[in-house]
Amino acid sequence: MAETVKVWYDGDGDFLEVLFSDKPGFMRETDNDAVMERVDEQGNLLGFSILQVSRVARQKPLVAELV
Repeated sequence: MAETVKVWYDGDGDFLEVLFSDKPGFMRETDNDAVMERVDEQGNLLGFSILQVSRVARQKPLVAELV
């Protein structure tokens, strides 16, 4: 089954966003300060974002639990 995943990277803002769905949602913190998850009103995962990508790129691996 094919699904569409959208990936954006803003080099000036040093920000990466990955979306699995275009449904409305909101950002929520994770256990990793650099990672936010995008969820809908029911808590279903719609995507995630990584702040300061260049900083966390040096951490191997980047770990965050997404609900």
